[in-house]
Amino acid sequence: MKRCVLVCLLALSVLCNYAQYDLVSAKKNVIPGGYNFWLYTPEDYYYSQESTPLLVFLHGASLCGRNMDRVLRYGTIDAIKRGLDVPALVVAPQNPGGAWSPRKLNDILEWLDANDYTYDHQRVYVIGMSLGGYGTMDFVGTYPDKIAAGMALCGGCSLKDQTKLGEVPLWIIHGTGDRAVSVKESQKVVDGLKRNRLTQRLRYDWIRGASHGALSRYFYSQKTYEWLFSHRLNDVGRPVERSIDITQGDLQEAYRKMQKRVDQLEFE
Repeated sequence: MKRCVLVCLLALSVLCNYAQYDLVSAKKNVIPGGYNFWLYTPEDYYYSQESTPLLVFLHGASLCGRNMDRVLRYGTIDAIKRGLDVPALVVAPQNPGGAWSPRKLNDILEWLDANDYTYDHQRVYVIGMSLGGYGTMDFVGTYPDKIAAGMALCGGCSLKDQTKLGEVPLWIIHGTGDRAVSVKESQKVVDGLKRNRLTQRLRYDWIRGASHGALSRYFYSQKTYEWLFSHRLNDVGRPVERSIDITQGDLQEAYRKMQKRVDQLEFE
């Protein structure tokens, strides 16, 4: 009888610990003066915490404000809700307005550490679009010792000293038909890294004729996350992965599959 009670208590303890990891939960006002954020925990997180990567998604200016539901309109968590498998803790902060603050983003990492969210510190990644593309490069360039890899879509960089971007595997992507943020903003970053001979960890693509919004499809491609997760902070020399390509065909097919999955769910 005692053995049975002990087993039941142990099982209850496990379930209670697991319950703190809601799949998608809103973290509001948990960091004084900091960002509110969504936190996604994968289903098997409780059993694989120490090997779980952490991904930070940074939205564009259109999602700024105080209504956190706006952050779910596109991006990594939206892709997960549509059926994409992203085996990582995903942080999706909301910027109330203005430029992304690298310090406030780092505050989120420190909050996770202080609140027993265990993850692989060698595998922290950031991806962002538009204003989030600026935030991605600013975050990478400020904390190159914390970020394993970054992908910056149709953005730029506001850091005065951009040389530390060369320390991190970084993929910069911009459409030449972008009327919201000119491709020149990304090109300036690439040109600066070239002048300083810091391109050994850099990838960049100028997508011919692509508009600003077209690059949002990268969030819905499995290859995007395969590329990011292929890097680790402790990789010798921290080389950039160049064998994984993401074609326009890949993006179109990925988004089509995501939309098909949503259509199926509506009728189930």
